[in-house]
Amino acid sequence: MQVSVVIGGGNIFRGDLSSQWGIERAEADNIGMMGTVVNSLMLRGVLSSKSGGDVEPYIRLRAIQHLKKGYVVIFAGGLGQPYLTTDYPAVQRALETRSNAILYAKNGARGVFTADPKTDPQARMYRRMHYNTILSRDLRVIDQTAVILARDNGLPLHLFDVTETGTVQRICEGEDAGTLVADVSEDLLE
Repeated sequence: MQVSVVIGGGNIFRGDLSSQWGIERAEADNIGMMGTVVNSLMLRGVLSSKSGGDVEPYIRLRAIQHLKKGYVVIFAGGLGQPYLTTDYPAVQRALETRSNAILYAKNGARGVFTADPKTDPQARMYRRMHYNTILSRDLRVIDQTAVILARDNGLPLHLFDVTETGTVQRICEGEDAGTLVADVSEDLLE
């Protein structure tokens, strides 16, 4: 199994705060990108203390070589452009490095629901859903541009809560955990 990671920066700065603070969107997104770099360096530091590691600029074929050697590759800084969340570069980097799927560990979202479960007690979680359902129902758990890129390239997306222990292993073993977004029929949890 090969593992690469795209890390968000929401713990440092969330883009939705920009309007409250009077910061232009492009500048706010640049601040968020720097947050992803800080978090990525922290993760690299932890991994390096256990097994060693280097930091280098992104070169697609070099990243693929690192993955083949069994290294964990961390993608920091998004794409270096504003107006994109880290969801989009995660799909782009996955496609560039020939990944088979993306596992989106979301904070506080166990998967994709029919509506916001915080405001709608009738909301039900999808076990499986088609990419187009997220788009047509305007479900905002993941950036829609990322969904379109994944759909157009047939890249499955698994969304789950980052705080649920063992979920990554269960997904990698083929178990249904969280929500699978792919070219599949819809399946809601009862």
